[in-house]
Amino acid sequence: MESTPTEDGAEGGADEDGIPYVDLADLPPEAADTVGLIDAGGPFPYPGKDGSTFGNFEGVLPDRERGYYAEYTVETPGLDHRGARRIIAGDGGELYWTEDHYESFERIRR
Repeated sequence: MESTPTEDGAEGGADEDGIPYVDLADLPPEAADTVGLIDAGGPFPYPGKDGSTFGNFEGVLPDRERGYYAEYTVETPGLDHRGARRIIAGDGGELYWTEDHYESFERIRR
């Protein structure tokens, strides 16, 4: 069953592009850590990777000009590499969560 948008983005809602919302509090704690780093401007655990342009080549996020999106690593406990979890930040202040390396996204509601 598909979620329908709600005016206030209430649970089960989606944004104007049809991307479902998820509350930051419902994500793994490492996601909140990454959002905190984004808000603070770093420092990030993977310099040269974190803050780099996300190309949206998969076409899952809304189509925007190149450079609109930046990607940030969300640490996965127990891994010795970056893993699949990311937060994508848009120039308009929107944040998106993916735990499957860009196959699907949810828009983060703070």
